[in-house]
Amino acid sequence: MSITEELLQTVEAIEEQYNAGDYIFREHAVPQFYYQIVTGEVKLNRYTEDGKEFIQNIISDRTCIGESMLILGKPYPVNAVALSKCIILKIRREQFFQLLQQHPHIFTDIYSALADITFEKSTLMHTVTSKNAEERLVEIMELMKESHENKDKFSLEIPHTRQQLASLTGLSLETAIRAIKKLEKNNILMIKGRKIFY
Repeated sequence: MSITEELLQTVEAIEEQYNAGDYIFREHAVPQFYYQIVTGEVKLNRYTEDGKEFIQNIISDRTCIGESMLILGKPYPVNAVALSKCIILKIRREQFFQLLQQHPHIFTDIYSALADITFEKSTLMHTVTSKNAEERLVEIMELMKESHENKDKFSLEIPHTRQQLASLTGLSLETAIRAIKKLEKNNILMIKGRKIFY
């Protein structure tokens, strides 16, 4: 979900640049801004008590970040970290609500996008609680392919690294690599060079 850049500029959007590894916001911070990615890729993550990273989502161009917490006024349950060089537009909370009042269709779009996210999170929770590493990986790749126009076998190039797939599914890197090799052997995915195709 995104709001047109022109509309964001009408409420004095600020453009900020981030480098890979920079935090856009941190877990437990109280939301003050609406953030929208213009270019780049951002991960939403948390760390367990023992320091293991769990990636909840990886999002890119023309997508907003943390809007549900902004609307609720509750602290962020995750970090937002740039995975690449990013340009992000942000507007203050007050301006965001002013924009919603002036353009009610934006609220409807946000509501629809949040419903999609809730569905994906429910599916992902089922995936992460599955004991089988292969099932977890297939389920996450199915979710990625859902929005992909071409549904043919091996038509989707997975845009994530093996480490990111492991973090998205709650697996160790070693387990994810073994499962990926097994899925390739069973002709469920294909590896060309270092790229995974599903």
